[in-house]
Amino acid sequence: MINFKKQLPLEEGDYYITKEGYRCFTEQYHLKRGYCCKSGCRHCPYGYKKEKNNS
Repeated sequence: MINFKKQLPLEEGDYYITKEGYRCFTEQYHLKRGYCCKSGCRHCPYGYKKEKNNS
């Protein structure tokens, strides 16, 4: 079964551009999305730390 995640429209405050030119999602976006992707996101409101949980 293929699980397609619903894409959320981006709004002001959902991300910013880093000095390296990457899009960095904010805590606001992660909370709106409603789940942790376990990728070690910089602004993860769910407390996931990739370096501690890389099994």
